[in-house]
Amino acid sequence: MSAGEIASEFDISNATISYHLSLLKKADLVFEKRQQKYIYYKLNVSVFEDIVLWCMQFNEGAVNDVEKR
Repeated sequence: MSAGEIASEFDISNATISYHLSLLKKADLVFEKRQQKYIYYKLNVSVFEDIVLWCMQFNEGAVNDVEKR
């Protein structure tokens, strides 16, 4: 989505959206692709997959604790 398309989904200014997108880009959570005068943003799915896998390790521990009871 373009920054304008993303901004249309929220009740905040375009400048605020641009600021947050720049932070997400610096954290490698989104990629940007320039086409003519627009910049399109796409989630870096691999980072989110890593986060999910990391979180799942805690769930596995909880399941093992319940099974031991």
